[in-house]
Amino acid sequence: MNVVRTMPEGYEISLPQTGRSIKVMPGQTILEAALEQGIPYPHCCRSGRCSKCKSRLISGEASLLEHTGFALSDEEKAEGMILACCALPDGPATVEWLGPQHELPDHPIHRLECRVSAIDHLTHDICRLRLALDGQMFSFSAGQHAQLSLPGVPARDYSMANRPDMGELEFHIRRVPDGQTSSFIHSRLKVGDPVTLEGPFGASQLRHEHTGPILAVAGGSGLAPILSIVETALELGMRQPIHIYFGVRAERDLYLLEHFRSLAHLHEHLTFTPVLSDQGASDYRTGMVSAAVAKDLDNLQDWKAYVAGPPAMVKATTIALANAGLQSRNLHADIFFSPEQSSRAPTPEKGNEHEYR
Repeated sequence: MNVVRTMPEGYEISLPQTGRSIKVMPGQTILEAALEQGIPYPHCCRSGRCSKCKSRLISGEASLLEHTGFALSDEEKAEGMILACCALPDGPATVEWLGPQHELPDHPIHRLECRVSAIDHLTHDICRLRLALDGQMFSFSAGQHAQLSLPGVPARDYSMANRPDMGELEFHIRRVPDGQTSSFIHSRLKVGDPVTLEGPFGASQLRHEHTGPILAVAGGSGLAPILSIVETALELGMRQPIHIYFGVRAERDLYLLEHFRSLAHLHEHLTFTPVLSDQGASDYRTGMVSAAVAKDLDNLQDWKAYVAGPPAMVKATTIALANAGLQSRNLHADIFFSPEQSSRAPTPEKGNEHEYR
């Protein structure tokens, strides 16, 4: 699509699923404007790397910023699909995201000043950060994430690992090589330090109305939202089969094993399977976690699947689940990116990379 200079007053974009219209100003994406104006538009990476904000351009035209082919293919663009996080409208337009409106979480976006209540290491490169809310209200759905801001380093998005009904927030932070924010959290953040929190964001939350079997697949620190989803489902009394797969590279990357084993012991409808991708000698199952899921499960037509982890794992698992009959509307995936991954869309300026969870 050709780039057309927008008028100073911006353009009106109709969002039929909400019954509202928003004004998108010059240089602003549809997603940015929607979130700014209180619309819980489904999204995740906000940088053209995943496909969570994929939408259909019903009328009008839009220019697209750089994005990955994984998030939006040329074939999809030819069919009128866009990414709301990359779409700059060229005039008035009508846009619909994929999926029903009633499945979107309806929580107000908060910006709160919190403080660190605890920080400890779960593995050699993942720490657990707990933030005290000090009586402030922060509502979210299990599986969502928030943006954390710390002095002197870029703001980053991390998934909540706790149930929504608790008085503090828990995050699992993987130390990313050359990652400014994750390195700051691991080496310099202390109990009592202030942290600015904004959110919640994301649409891969637990669908509590679902009564069929549940599959939860985590890779690395992707265990955080899976933990929140599973514990919330149990707290709500959801009694259907819940199968959890946790994929990591090596044994030293596993964490919270005893916690999940305890859950499996207490709830006979829950299973927990760790999988190591390294093929060395181990008492654990080895291979790719997507292959383990494909071998164990078939006929997933009536299942809900929650997948969180690195792009390659999420993509391989998505393919495996589709082959096993999972319907696309029943897949809720959260892709965790780091700045140096080549699969991401190029970042516009240094220091503003998306260092995910």
